[in-house]
Amino acid sequence: MVPMIVVLVLLIPILAIVLDSDVGKAFARRLERGKRALGDTGSHDRLVYLESELERLGKEVGRLEEESRFLQKLLAERTDPDALPPSGTTGATDPDS
Repeated sequence: MVPMIVVLVLLIPILAIVLDSDVGKAFARRLERGKRALGDTGSHDRLVYLESELERLGKEVGRLEEESRFLQKLLAERTDPDALPPSGTTGATDPDS
């Protein structure tokens, strides 16, 4: 039992060193390439969809920025709120008066 524990304790750092080496990294890259090749059929369609969504969201952000600038300009140029006509009146002249 004790020799098995000693072997296990020694194998952990050795395994960490091997996996962190260039050989281990190359092996990991090769495994990743193999996985990507298997799932490549739907990834192109998904990438096209994500690119179109990114473009749409970019346009939406631009529209929101323009709207925000317009509202900021309106707020900066706003007259005194007391000078506005009271609510309920249209500001049009009454033909009966």
